[in-house]
Amino acid sequence: MTASRTVRIGSSHGLHARPAKLFAQAAKEAGIPVTIAKDSGKAVNAASILGVIALAVEHGDYVTLTAEGDNAESVLDTLTELLTTDHDEATV
Repeated sequence: MTASRTVRIGSSHGLHARPAKLFAQAAKEAGIPVTIAKDSGKAVNAASILGVIALAVEHGDYVTLTAEGDNAESVLDTLTELLTTDHDEATV
């Protein structure tokens, strides 16, 4: 089963090192192939932190996630939540 979803980035500084690492780690742990693409650009392996950072995704940009496997929808639910959360909010 293949599922795909378009998501708006919530982190106020985009997918820089910290949110990209959290996202890539979650994609890797999903255990199924997941890709991420910015706008109509080339899709990259979502589990690759360097690939994700190379997309230069900024706050408010839209990305398309695609997952292939038995639990593709639930994997996309988890990854969507990570991408829409602002990981740059000040933690006091």
